[in-house]
Amino acid sequence: MKYLLPAIPLAFLLLVACNREDKFTTKSSDQLEFSVDTLHFDTVFTELGSATRYFRVYNRHNESIKISKIQLAGNQQSKFNLNVDGIPGDLHEDVVIYPHDSIYVFAEVTIDPDDPLSASPYFVYDSILFETNGNVQSVTLEAWGQNANYIPNRWSKDSIVLYSCGGSEVIWDDPKPYVIYGIVAFDDCTLTIPAGARIHVHGGVSKGEDENGEAITYNSGRLFFLQNGRLQVLGTAENPVTIEGDRLEEDFTDADGQWTGIILGAGSDGHVIEHATIKNALFGVYVDSSAELSMKNVQIYNTSGAGLFAVHADVEAENCLFYNTGSHGVQLVYGGNYDFTYCTLANYGTDAAALSMGNGICSDPFCADAPPRIHKLRADFTNCIVFGSKRDEISITDFTGNQGQDPGTMNYAFDHCIVRVDELTDAMTGFPDFFDHCQNCLTPTPQEALFADTNEDDYRLDTLSVAEQMALTIPGILIDLIGTERDPATPDIGCFEYK
Repeated sequence: MKYLLPAIPLAFLLLVACNREDKFTTKSSDQLEFSVDTLHFDTVFTELGSATRYFRVYNRHNESIKISKIQLAGNQQSKFNLNVDGIPGDLHEDVVIYPHDSIYVFAEVTIDPDDPLSASPYFVYDSILFETNGNVQSVTLEAWGQNANYIPNRWSKDSIVLYSCGGSEVIWDDPKPYVIYGIVAFDDCTLTIPAGARIHVHGGVSKGEDENGEAITYNSGRLFFLQNGRLQVLGTAENPVTIEGDRLEEDFTDADGQWTGIILGAGSDGHVIEHATIKNALFGVYVDSSAELSMKNVQIYNTSGAGLFAVHADVEAENCLFYNTGSHGVQLVYGGNYDFTYCTLANYGTDAAALSMGNGICSDPFCADAPPRIHKLRADFTNCIVFGSKRDEISITDFTGNQGQDPGTMNYAFDHCIVRVDELTDAMTGFPDFFDHCQNCLTPTPQEALFADTNEDDYRLDTLSVAEQMALTIPGILIDLIGTERDPATPDIGCFEYK
């Protein structure tokens, strides 16, 4: 009998241990912990292949925890497969983790970089969902599908990188696309993007520290040109340049705000953008104080804010199209010098006017803290369309209070243009002499034929468009936005010539 006594405490301990493991926590506050929040596959696939990575899932609690489901979120372009503690499958149910224990989750990605972009985009992602006690937690999966030029590299989505080339030139002429991460800035350097180049920008919200070490949150995914930096986008009608986000799934085709935009810093000059499409950003191009930009045959659309935002800048735009913007198609702030020729500013379904321009700026939204700063505005529009679903598609602000009567602070002119205005010409609150500045202008009703199909964002001219044969002939501008020859005697208003 004396030999059995030591076995009693042992059996008791085993029983207690089993009961502890069999007891499951049901508290919603008892959550899982993960060894990573994002599982990165740091491989650029140049041929058909796969890679496997893993992470651990921890139960830090004193009772067992039962995971109701572990599954892939199911992105339609997912290339991932799961294995949970040695058991393959993309759905696992009632997975138990004992107290202060863990399990391994393996994820495999298989990619053929030669697949079309619709099947194998540059950025391949999914997430693994964990449902526990009414909570849903996730771990993100990230891989890179296409063989591309990643600038500065694939791990730099939160970085700010400055490129300087001693006043010379960097040319992005590799036939593979370029994918931009973080904020990429140029100074004392010219970035040249030749015809046919494809630029994709990985956007998102990033976190960092300011110069005082304070935590900051900012929008990542932008190209920035400092005072001595210069951008040369040199597309052609046959091989235009495209600058867009890196989410190429069908659901993101028309999604705005995927990356930040292009910033031309204060005082920078010599910027050229020709035969290019810029889309799906927070804004298209931001031209800061005294910067200079020449745009020809450029489309900017699907932006959260303005397509073109210029502050006290110098901009020339020819054969350009702005549409489907969350704010103004073109916004001209604090004066500057602007020439728009054969441009179309189409605005449908947005509360902001297609064109906004003013000659001042305030330090606060209501100009209450200090008087506005005034700088002369000179803006000329020739053979342009400024039209949309609002009664007023042109907004003008004269910070002097003179309603545009002083040409020394505000000098704007429209010639052979199609405009939609109503309350803008109000004698008390608007600019009653607007049409003195709008020579040979047309003001069609929304019912009159103008564009081919606004519901489909098709801003070519309708067969019976009022814009046909109504433009002023301008020597030297022989083609439209997409390379169609303009009638030498009776061209059409807007960026498209009817064919």
